[in-house]
Amino acid sequence: MWLENLVFETSVAHSVLLVSVIIALGLILSRIRVAGVSLGVTWVLFVGIVASHFGLLLDSVTSHFVKEFGLILFIYSIGMQVGPGFFSSFRQGGVTLNLLAIGLILIGSATAYLIHIVTGEDLFAMVGVLYGAVTNTPGLGAAQQTFSDMNQGDFNPIFAQGYAVAYPLGVVGIILCLILLKSMFRINLGQEQKLYEKNNKAEGGELQTVTLEVANQAVCGRTLRDVQHLSGREAVATRIMHPSEGNIELVTAETKLQQGDRISLVAKPEDADALMALIGNRLDDIDQRQWEAEANGTLVSERIIVTNTKMQGKRLADLRLREVFHVNISRVRRAGIEILAQPTLLLQLGDRVTVVGMQEDVKQVSTLLGNSVKRLDQPQLFCTFLGIALGVLLGSLPILLPCMPVPVKLGLAGGPLIVSILLSYYGPRLHLVTYSTSSANLLMREIGICLFMASVGLGAGQGFVATVMEGGYWWVLYGFIITFVPCMLIGIIARYLFHRSYFTIIGMISGGMTDPPALAYSNSICGNDQASIAYSTVYPLSMFLRVLVAQVLVLMAC
Repeated sequence: MWLENLVFETSVAHSVLLVSVIIALGLILSRIRVAGVSLGVTWVLFVGIVASHFGLLLDSVTSHFVKEFGLILFIYSIGMQVGPGFFSSFRQGGVTLNLLAIGLILIGSATAYLIHIVTGEDLFAMVGVLYGAVTNTPGLGAAQQTFSDMNQGDFNPIFAQGYAVAYPLGVVGIILCLILLKSMFRINLGQEQKLYEKNNKAEGGELQTVTLEVANQAVCGRTLRDVQHLSGREAVATRIMHPSEGNIELVTAETKLQQGDRISLVAKPEDADALMALIGNRLDDIDQRQWEAEANGTLVSERIIVTNTKMQGKRLADLRLREVFHVNISRVRRAGIEILAQPTLLLQLGDRVTVVGMQEDVKQVSTLLGNSVKRLDQPQLFCTFLGIALGVLLGSLPILLPCMPVPVKLGLAGGPLIVSILLSYYGPRLHLVTYSTSSANLLMREIGICLFMASVGLGAGQGFVATVMEGGYWWVLYGFIITFVPCMLIGIIARYLFHRSYFTIIGMISGGMTDPPALAYSNSICGNDQASIAYSTVYPLSMFLRVLVAQVLVLMAC
């Protein structure tokens, strides 16, 4: 019968049908909520396990391709999302987050080895359980490869069995830990979001517009360039009003300040305070709004979207907007982050720049920069696939370390993540168009994680029940302990000792455990990208150490 052949016989149509149905059923079940909590895309994994238990399987080559390609799409889209703000976030706390992630890895590995010592469980089995509990497939592959290299090409199935048994509860266990930490810390997501926004603003994450009235005689007669040089602070001045003349005009670096001048500045909060101490008085909110209303009678301020691909990688100074069009650029909004419009800033496609000037002049700048939302809807696939190709090359590059008999690799997840972060940050310098809309990035991310979870479920279900019934149920318990202990300990330390936000903690734990489903859950409850940034901050080093520890444990067992 044609339907029976389609469902049970290996073919391209069978593979597409099976994966699609599993994902569709998993997404329907993901709508189920218990106490307001849903496991989300993890349901796709469980549906895959059930399907493979009843004999619905993919061939090994197709299964491996779907799993790895799905993971690459998911990880690459995450890197492109957080890349523009990655380095600033690393400087603001990345070292601490990576130290916490290292603690997560060491505690988990030590727990697995301690269970081996106490129970006498085979260490090879415990390696499989460890990497199932932390949902790290590259580590499992590294362990298998190291065993094969040390034993003339022999293959030990106990690695995969331990991994398959521990993996499902590993995925659920990490998410349960995130939920438990939320309950333990008594987290109110709305209040946590406000705290995040407040801290982000305090750390200079948001720019502010202030109006200062010149009152310091020491700066009178000096140019704005001289004043900024004296202060050592970064700011962009857009408009000024001379009281003697009563008119409002654009500011240049050569504009001289006079007693009583009112000048509008865009700066980070701490820089604005320092400039106020040097220049003079800060107008209160009422006076500032009144002054801005007067300014808007002659000058306008508009946000223009950069959609002209010729502008990609151009420095603001090179465009000479002040000289040619008589306008000022005060700030640039990129990937949700506001950046001060310094002359050396490189423009990227999708940037939203704030332009101040006469209406006609602003309109000409709009034509130059593009300002066509429709252009942004066109997918930029060249850089996506170029980045994936470069990521695969980097992930497959063998890294030789002292005292290691086999080379270490970043894997097909670590390589694309690093390349996507670098491309999204440095791409404009190479005139590469790396921009994609939020919806396009989200679509790629969700397709990737669904393909990954469906394939893992289909690979883990066959023999799953038999392994559990024959004593593997202890592996389930061991795996849960390996998942639970480090996640809870590091989560508590991060909160009470380092005072990290809940969003940062769950992203760091998801990245330290190298667990995409946990990140998907974290993103679903966050109203910002802090979890994704924390995940990407710790993921590269965590992946590298997971692979390294796997090989060390196998060498100890041999």
